[in-house]
Amino acid sequence: MLIDYKEAAEFLRSHGNYYILLHTSPDGDAIGSGFGLCYILRKMGKNANVLCTDNFPAKYDYMYLNYTPQKFNPDTIISVDLADTKLLGSKLVQYGDYVELCIDHHVSNTEYAKRTLLEPEAAAAAQVIYQLVKAVGLVQLDSMIAQCLYTAIVTDTGCFKFSCTSSKTHLAAAELMTYDIPAAEINRRMFDIKSKARIKIEQHVLNTMEYYLDDKCAIAAVTLDDMKRAGLPDEEFEGMTALTTLLQTIEVGITIRQKDENKYKVSMRATGDIDVSAICQKLGGGGHTKAAGCVVEGKLEDVKLKLLSAVAPALGIDLWLA
Repeated sequence: MLIDYKEAAEFLRSHGNYYILLHTSPDGDAIGSGFGLCYILRKMGKNANVLCTDNFPAKYDYMYLNYTPQKFNPDTIISVDLADTKLLGSKLVQYGDYVELCIDHHVSNTEYAKRTLLEPEAAAAAQVIYQLVKAVGLVQLDSMIAQCLYTAIVTDTGCFKFSCTSSKTHLAAAELMTYDIPAAEINRRMFDIKSKARIKIEQHVLNTMEYYLDDKCAIAAVTLDDMKRAGLPDEEFEGMTALTTLLQTIEVGITIRQKDENKYKVSMRATGDIDVSAICQKLGGGGHTKAAGCVVEGKLEDVKLKLLSAVAPALGIDLWLA
């Protein structure tokens, strides 16, 4: 059931012990939204913990270094930035049927929760949380909450470069900056600083990227062996798809990351009018119009062919004539 800000606020005020669920391979929006909401609930006098199947990348540690899990029996399960319970991962899958409230911005949200606060026009789930706080006056924002929400917004907008960025996004970020947050340092952490292993993988991606469909589609594949040779932890892979859209002619950029012998995690990004969420939904995934993902099984070359077969019609190209 879709609900509005007033109904969401009433729900949050009426319960006391919350688990907040994040998706696997958590990105800045998931982590920032999760901890931001956690600190909001604790400020409201509630008990709240953040749960995730996977580890958090170290670059986000300033949001959780002073976070201590509370001891309580949860009576309410919430999710943020989670379009589908398939993304909960092995450690949280048992909560999938018990989500009372989902706060999200994905157009592909399956409405699995009993209540869903959904704003597909929002640039980030954190923008929805910010609008919720402002609309009904849940709490007074503070520097820690502002850092979490700001980080989530800047990462999901590519530092305000992506088309999901709106005037409301800029206004939200501007107000969050008034809470004495180190915005410049956050942006440098998010977009400029990289480990040697990350640089090594990026070099590999640029050196091995393949171009298809009249140079309108780029595919970069990274295997488990590639990750091992570079020494890159799985949680540091976030954001690699941006490299596939560097060529001027590219309309769809794709990264394929091997998860096990015959399973690949796929991320797609569109630079123009192509709806990659619709493409990924046909492959069992989803996401945003301009950024989406799915999981495809098979041998690597077969996975590439499946992806190209799905992308070619959206580009108006006959794959077999390209």
